[in-house]
This record gives sequence, structure tokens and C-alpha cells, in this order.
Amino acid sequence: MQKEMLNFDYYNPTHIIFGKNRLEELNEVIPQDKKVLLLYGGGSVKRFGTLDKVKEVLKSREVGEFGGIEANPTYETLIKAIKLVKEENYDFLLAIGGGSVIDGTKFVAAGALFDGNPIDIFGSGIGEKRPITQALPFGTVLTLPATGSEMNSGGVITFVEKKAKLGFGSAYTFPVFSLLDPELTYTLPKRQLANGIMDAYVHVMEQYMTYPVGALLQDRYAESLLQTLIEIGPDVIDEDNHDYNTRATFMWSATNALNGTLSRGVPQDWASHGLGHEITALYGIDHARTLAIVLPSLLNVRRNEKHDKLVQYAERVWGIADGNDDEKIDAAILKTREFFESLGAGTRFSDYGLGEEVVDVLVDQLERHGLTNISEHGDQTLEVSRQIYKNAL
Repeated sequence: MQKEMLNFDYYNPTHIIFGKNRLEELNEVIPQDKKVLLLYGGGSVKRFGTLDKVKEVLKSREVGEFGGIEANPTYETLIKAIKLVKEENYDFLLAIGGGSVIDGTKFVAAGALFDGNPIDIFGSGIGEKRPITQALPFGTVLTLPATGSEMNSGGVITFVEKKAKLGFGSAYTFPVFSLLDPELTYTLPKRQLANGIMDAYVHVMEQYMTYPVGALLQDRYAESLLQTLIEIGPDVIDEDNHDYNTRATFMWSATNALNGTLSRGVPQDWASHGLGHEITALYGIDHARTLAIVLPSLLNVRRNEKHDKLVQYAERVWGIADGNDDEKIDAAILKTREFFESLGAGTRFSDYGLGEEVVDVLVDQLERHGLTNISEHGDQTLEVSRQIYKNAL
């Protein structure tokens, strides 16, 4: 039966400022009367001079700083930033960093104006899940392409004490603007570059690898992004290769992977992220590398539910023409695994020194956080998730 494209709304107010030597334009896009708080991470923006450049551009303004936002931004750290914003009356935030800093800034922007305890922005047994109705305006200076957070309204926050990673979002947490300068990626190490490629790749897959609904344009758009990431991946992770067009393509691909365009009118399946978040929360493995563990296994276990899209993926993205459907699916899953491994990522728990002992622990975490019926059909039960974790050993 021919399925039809789903109804959708599409809204994205973020102003993208893309290209070389654009930092001076911060003065134009941040209103002159704003008191600005700069938020950043573990110090690379200091070491490589990006923070100083931003401060020089904004030297005529009242500017403060909040550093130390983690690679998986924690609620415990961000609450301190919210307190600072309130005490010092900051009314514009500027995130300088990658997706973690931007996600954290979104939470600070919402939490600073939240009516009540900001923990209630989250559900899943952590808070009472109340809606965000306002947020401080904020912009971003992107230094690490990966998450697409610079052009969407969502974020993921880690709760250290509760060992959880939970998402949030609202129409009020889009950046006002995001400044994307590909040359800012030149100082990134290979591991972070590889993580960015894999994170973007799986973001596309979560919006594409479901079932056909006649969304021809969305499918072709997703496939073009996947093919682009496959093509540029080996060059991007070469730390010494500072080819501008390669890094520009990388940056813009990661943004487009999760800016809301691909997901309009199609079903989505964020199960890989749900299962991956639990691995990061418990074992500290990089987010992108948890996706490299989970996705190939999930595709194998869920091959019947995703059959038509898996065959399409094999033929269109990987150019696999020979064999029956099952053989094409096998080859496509293998190609996906080999691609992640070519970027230096392990794709099994054993690559990280973990064994069967993790399965029950991770499944218990899924149950605790309400991830008991997930996937595009809502039929990925805890038992199916258990199979996926086992298949990834």
C-alpha cells in the first residue's frame, strides 16, 4: 500500500552567518543594549584564541564569562550558570563551542526565566515535565560541527547523581543566530572530527531509516547527506588537512543533518540515541561512539521492521546492486560498521573493554527512564533493546 507524506509544520528562525572572517559581525547581531554572558567549555576556546577574539569584538559592551561546561553538559554545572545569570542580570547569552556548550546554553536560557524549578523542564522521573514558555535570547559561535544544535531547538543534559541523559526543547530555544566559520575547525583533534562525522551520520539515519511514506525529496536529501559524509570523512579526520571546502562541507552537512528539514513529513526513530545515551551516562564513552556501537546492531535486529528502507539505503547510498534483499541488507550494515571503524571508532562493547555484564544494567536504565516502547512504530520493547545490546557485544 502506498503511504503518504505526513502532515507537518516547519519553523526555524535561526540566522546562519557562514564563512571566513565573520566574527566582527557579532556586533551587528547582538543588540547594543544587551549584557552578554559568554559560555564555553573546557578551555580549547581559550587555548586557540577564539574566546579572546570574541571578547575583542565585544570590548565596548558589558560582558561576563562562564566556563567549564562539560563534553556532556551537566545539570549540576548549568544550575550554577543559571544562578549567575539571575544574580548579574545578563540578558543575552553567547555559546562558544560545540553541541555540548550550545545544548547547555539552551538550558540556561530557558532555566533562567523558568517559572519554578528548572528540573521540571525534564520528565522521565527526574522532574515533573512542565513546558518552556520563554527563554533568554542567545547566539552561538560554533567550533565543533556534530550535533546540529546550532540550528535547532533541542538539547540533551546529563544528570550526574541520577546517572541519566535527558533531552528537552521548545519553540523558544532556537538560537537567534549561529556563526559558522569552518576555519575554527582547524585546531580540532582527530577524535573530535571523527565524532562529528559519526554524530551527523546517525542524526540523518534516525530521520531516514524507518519506513517509506512517499517523501521522495526528504529521502534524496538524506541520502545526499549520507553520501557526502562518507565521501569527506577520510579527509575530515586528517588533522593536517586544512582544505577549506572540505571543512566547510563538513560544517554545513552537520548543521543540515539536524536543523529540522529532513524530519518534516516523515516518521523518525531515535532509538539509537536513546540506547546510546544510557551507555554514555553509565560508562562515559563518547556520545558519537555509543552510536557507532548501537546503530549497526539495531539495524540487524530491526531488519524486518526497516526492510524497505534498508534495501533502499543499500542501493542508493552504498551502491549495492547484487544479491537478494537480505544480502543487500547484510552488505549495507557491514558497510556502515566498516565506515565507523575507518574513522577510528569501535563498533562493539568489547572494543571498549565491556562485556555481557552491561546488558542488564543498561536495560534497567532504559526502564527507569521510560524508554520501554520506542522506535518509529513504538514497538521496540525492553526485550528488543536487550537483543540490540547483546548483538553489539
